[in-house]
Amino acid sequence: MVQRVIALCQKHREKLIYLVFGVLTTVVNYVVYLLLRGWLPDSAYRLSISNTVAWVVAVLFAYSTNRTFVFRSKVRSAEGVRKEFLSFVGARVLSLFLDMAVLHAGVLLLHLDDRIVKIVSNILVVIVNYFLSKYLIFKKQ
Repeated sequence: MVQRVIALCQKHREKLIYLVFGVLTTVVNYVVYLLLRGWLPDSAYRLSISNTVAWVVAVLFAYSTNRTFVFRSKVRSAEGVRKEFLSFVGARVLSLFLDMAVLHAGVLLLHLDDRIVKIVSNILVVIVNYFLSKYLIFKKQ
């Protein structure tokens, strides 16, 4: 039984490690969001500013962990790392739009608590980001 579990974990290593770092990235994103949300004065832009800054911090964290631990990138040249980073950020911009759309729809249209909507949005973003990272950014050559 233990050997089957080990074999299953080895088979799905990448997904499991991505899940761990995806959760950690989500925690980073959520904590920064909550801190800024509480610190910034109440305005029409508070959610957008908080969400954008949280996104930047989370993307930097996610790139370093995804590159090193999840997808084990072999790219070493400065030019290669630059291209990889820019494609990573570009893909994350797409997920930022998804995040913003879900957040604003949930808060402005459905009048839900932004803290709850942010959690739901982050779950969707983690799933989208996995596929973008695996098949576009860190794809095996």
